[in-house]
Amino acid sequence: MAGSGLAEPDQRGPAARTGADIWSQVIGSCDPVTGKNSNRVWPMAPDARPYHHGHLRPALLAAAVEIIGEAGPAALSLREVARRAGVTHAAAAYHFGDKAGLLTAVAAEGYRLLGDALRAAQSQGSFLDVGVAYVRFAVDHRAHFEVMYRPELYRPDDASVLRARAGTARLLYGGDNPGVQELAAGVAAWSLVHGVATLWLNGNLPERLGHDPEQITRLVATHLRAPQG
Repeated sequence: MAGSGLAEPDQRGPAARTGADIWSQVIGSCDPVTGKNSNRVWPMAPDARPYHHGHLRPALLAAAVEIIGEAGPAALSLREVARRAGVTHAAAAYHFGDKAGLLTAVAAEGYRLLGDALRAAQSQGSFLDVGVAYVRFAVDHRAHFEVMYRPELYRPDDASVLRARAGTARLLYGGDNPGVQELAAGVAAWSLVHGVATLWLNGNLPERLGHDPEQITRLVATHLRAPQG
């Protein structure tokens, strides 16, 4: 109301508001770093994309996987992940702590995805199909694959990693408590498909074997023999 000294409410519709109006929105009365009430207006960067609280962690993980896929784990940083997700570095650090924490989450997600792929193959085909699914996973999820088997990059004793890896091991070894011979056979099969996947990803397989990693796996796997008991 004119002359009252009180600011009139903004009567403009969303289309009439300027970019500055939207970027300088209040995103809560809680300081995103300290967690204390501040009543401060936190301006959003022009290219920032707002995420629902429950969607931020998956968005950060997706950005991390994208970076690893482009340039490898060495190129990963919390700051670049935050930039790609359109949030602050503090927001990324809140969820993962540091680079090792972020890579731990990538490894745990990778083991869960691998377990799902192996479980689906096991329910629909033979043990060979499980091996083919392993190679397919490595090809389709190269960023995860490059992190999972490099425990020096992350925290391998993290509970989420241990749970996910244990679920995958049951599928690779044939049970929770396999015998020595069964375990040895599982390791032999795993070594074969892991080797095929790694050699194919790095371009080190002979050209004469072709360019289909799944068909190559089926061909090579015929030379694997189970130990004679």
